[in-house]
Order: sequence, then structure tokens, then C-alpha cells
Amino acid sequence: MDLILGLIAFLLIFAVSSWLDFPVLRKLMLLITNMAVIAIIVIFQPELRVALSKLSVKGKKFKAMTEFDKFLDQLSTSVYRLAEKKVGALIVIEHEDSLQDIIKKSVVIDAKFSSELLETIFARNTVLHDGAVIVSDYKIAAASCILPLAESFLVQRSLGTRHRAGMGISSITDALTIIISEETGKVSLAREGLITYNIKLDRFKGIMKTLFSRDSDKKTLKGKRFIDWLKE
Repeated sequence: MDLILGLIAFLLIFAVSSWLDFPVLRKLMLLITNMAVIAIIVIFQPELRVALSKLSVKGKKFKAMTEFDKFLDQLSTSVYRLAEKKVGALIVIEHEDSLQDIIKKSVVIDAKFSSELLETIFARNTVLHDGAVIVSDYKIAAASCILPLAESFLVQRSLGTRHRAGMGISSITDALTIIISEETGKVSLAREGLITYNIKLDRFKGIMKTLFSRDSDKKTLKGKRFIDWLKE
């Protein structure tokens, strides 16, 4: 209201100076007007920034990438928060191969992905914490999923059931499996029947961005093997 009243007063003074033919006052008012434009931009900078950010100027691809980045941030936060607390977890990220056969035999959730929901599922002493969670198209598709175990000759004897299950599903589909060790709190990734231990946060995000990029990059990345990326 103070700004509105000030603007009204300014317009009245400008009108009076023009009506009474005060050239000096009118000239001063015009100079103040030029400075007022810059002052308004500075004063309303936050509001202008919000308004401009809502303009859809980058199209559907920009929106899709933004949705993926938001999903990746929430997933990374949950995974490494669970790892810090040494909460065992098994998360399967569906890629091109469908996991509907496993989802149908599990507890179907079909809810939008969120850090809170994922961490609640794997909280100790909850009904759904035992088994894997399948994530598909930015949604938690199912929980308490039973995955096929990797053949014993493909894995080390020291590996537990959670790691064997992660390797098992990754050997028969192109899904990426995230394994959090309950004993060590370390994060491992399994894909194409291979497992890599102790993945740090930055590398985790890099792998996710490479493997699950949007449609425009699929042709370029489709033939790239997981083991080749890890070697880089």
C-alpha cells in the first residue's frame, strides 16, 4: 500500500506540474521516472524471478530432465541416509526390461516416489522392509519383492542373500540394483550380473545419469556396458 500511495502521489505531482506549466519540476519528475524503473526492478527482483521461472521456455525435454533430477536427488538422499544408519535395503530401478511378473507377486504400491516413503518401507521392524523395492517410471511400483538369487558359482561365498538377489535380478534383466549392506553401511550397485562395492555419492549420481538418461540420449548410451562405464 505504501508503494501504491507513493505512485499515486507521484502521478498527481506530475499532473499538476504539467497543468500549471512548471518546466523545471516536470523535467525533474521525468528524471525521477527513469530512475524509478531501475528501482522497481531491484525492489521486486524476487517476484520477477519467480514469474520468469514459471514461463515454459525450454519445452518438454527440460521438464523431463527436471523431473529426473528431482527423482535422483530424492533417491540419493534416501540411499545414503539409509547407509549412514546401516539399514539394509535392496532397490531395483527398472530400465527397458519389464519387471511386471515380479511386481504382480509382490505388495503393489504404485505411489509417486519420495524419500519419506522409501525410508519408511525399509525401516526396521516394519512389515514391508524384508525384500526388495522396485522403482519404475518415478514411482515405487512394489515392495517386499522376492528376487531370484544369483547362481552360487557366480558369487563369492562371503556375499549375503541381499547381494545375491541383487546380482540375480541384474543378470536376467537390464535393471540396476542398489544394495545397502546392513553390516557395513556401504552402497553397492549391480547390473549385467556384475557388482561394484562401496560406491560414493558423486559416482552414484554419475552412474544413474548415464544409465537412465532421457529418450534423446538412449541411442548413444544403449550399447555402453556398465563395466565400461565403471572402468572410466
